[in-house]
Amino acid sequence: MNRNRPLILSLTLAFTLAAAGLAQASHNPRHAGKPAAPAAARENGASALSRPDFTERDQAMAEIPGIPDARFWGDSASDFLNALPAQRGPWLALSGGGADGAFGAGLLAGLSETGRRPDFSVVTGVSTGALMAPFAFAGERYDQELRDAYTTINAGDVFEAARTGESLYDTWPLRATIAKYITKELLADIAEEHRRGRRLFVVTTNLDAERPVVWNMGAIAEKGDQAVLELFRNVLLASSSLPGLFPPVYVEAAANGKRIREMHVDGGASAPFYVAPSGVIQAATALPITELYVIANTKLTPDFQVIPRNTAAILGRAIAKALISGIRLETAFVADAMRRRGVPFKFSFVPSGFEAASQGAFDPQYMSALFGAGERQARGETAFASTLDEIGKAAGQAGGSAPPSTTGVGPNDDEDRAKGEPAQ
Repeated sequence: MNRNRPLILSLTLAFTLAAAGLAQASHNPRHAGKPAAPAAARENGASALSRPDFTERDQAMAEIPGIPDARFWGDSASDFLNALPAQRGPWLALSGGGADGAFGAGLLAGLSETGRRPDFSVVTGVSTGALMAPFAFAGERYDQELRDAYTTINAGDVFEAARTGESLYDTWPLRATIAKYITKELLADIAEEHRRGRRLFVVTTNLDAERPVVWNMGAIAEKGDQAVLELFRNVLLASSSLPGLFPPVYVEAAANGKRIREMHVDGGASAPFYVAPSGVIQAATALPITELYVIANTKLTPDFQVIPRNTAAILGRAIAKALISGIRLETAFVADAMRRRGVPFKFSFVPSGFEAASQGAFDPQYMSALFGAGERQARGETAFASTLDEIGKAAGQAGGSAPPSTTGVGPNDDEDRAKGEPAQ
């Protein structure tokens, strides 16, 4: 069975976890009084539905004008290896998870407080992980910005309940929020770290090609002009654009002497987090990695709820289950590969004992509580689990012992249920 097939199916909409919350927020009074979207911010709307045609060959040749090393296909082993730093060091992979990204932000801030935060040589981000990745990469001096971004925003800073020709909601507020936090000063600091040999990778999904794209954000930042700043922000917006719910982001590229407009959406449509192409992970290819840290911005355990009989609640619940399954599958695959390589694997996720309830999408009180949970976990002795057994035990701590999983990660194994075996 193709390992990626169930993962892609479950994650194509995985980061629509907030679907139920989005429906609530569409009637949320916090949207009242928000200014109307400027015309330029609605470029993804119905007025821009048509775009020039281009071919698969054009796409294969396409480059970002003036920045030939701005990106590469995320499933290309040769391109990936060419983009890596020369020096060895610890890597960090940040998953998607919407508002639950507050956990990862808090964990990073807590690691700074304890003095145990590594100087990661490679940082990768998908979806909400992409939004925090620049701060994680730039270092501890940006912890306050990270805190603000994940504890002070609300749904009105992310989307407007207004249909476009391509989505149920408009993300001009998220575009403005990204512009607020992604400054010229941050770009300059990222460029400096890139020159030191470190790498910052953000993943989007190219819907035209049906392939993941990895953006070399440090190489982009090195150019330093206003156009590059806009490209940097657009990549972050694209990586967190939930397909169907949020509009895609169009990226201008040059191919065979003409300009094309590529359609990019959430990196989570390709993978829940990104370490390397599958072939590279499976092979014995030498990598400049000393440790792999993965922060999963979600729980690994199910939470019992009596689900209301409405479409949004049912969809949100189903997607939550898909996300847990996808994360567990990918984690087991990567952890086993790192074990075979002799690379220490460190994995952290939202503790199953975290019980604060969200009152809707991007509820600041919920996100603040989750940020605090991440900080507390970082201060403890078990901020990260190191083996699949440890992950499974940690996942089951709050709700009793955890039976084994088909992936080796977490409780509630469907195969055991089918055999009628009780939880041990």
